[in-house]
Amino acid sequence: MSIHLIRHGETPLNAARVMQPPDTPLSANGLEQAARLGARLADAGITRLISSDYARARMTAEAIEKTTGLAIEIEPLLRERNMGDLRGRAYAEFDFEPFAPDYAPPNGETWEVFHTRVDRAWERVAAAALETDGHLAVVTHGLVCHSVVDRLVALADGMERPPMGWLNTSVTLLDHARPWTVRLLNCAAHLDHVEAQGPA
Repeated sequence: MSIHLIRHGETPLNAARVMQPPDTPLSANGLEQAARLGARLADAGITRLISSDYARARMTAEAIEKTTGLAIEIEPLLRERNMGDLRGRAYAEFDFEPFAPDYAPPNGETWEVFHTRVDRAWERVAAAALETDGHLAVVTHGLVCHSVVDRLVALADGMERPPMGWLNTSVTLLDHARPWTVRLLNCAAHLDHVEAQGPA
């Protein structure tokens, strides 16, 4: 059995390089990406589907729901890092690095607080994977994917840990039990010509 760790599809603010609030929906391109993801996973043996409650993740999960018939289980701990007062602002406005290790966004989460939340989310994901008869799909966000892969799991031989940027609707495939070895990393092969880039 495996865990499919998935980043959401593109949003208008991804494309515009703007720090996103929770209610940002998928763009037309993001909906197409999600549909292709759903088609890719239709016969993948997924029997359980968990998603962040943010709109862009939920909408991506709905494309998987459509092709698999699975009900979406919502897990708020899978939310993207809360960037507080920076949300809604363009990256080009910043004269500092908002993702620097020691930067604390006003009214947002520090890296320490965020990683602690991701740890709790991953505990729930891992428990769900062990009790699921089949593969588990988890739809979340770029920084959550990065936090998990950078800190909590093992990599198969020859793999290198990726930079912070993750492709829209990319799939990372992991073993369902400790040490949760990554077998496929940040893969968006289902998109072909559909643009998959975007900020974490």
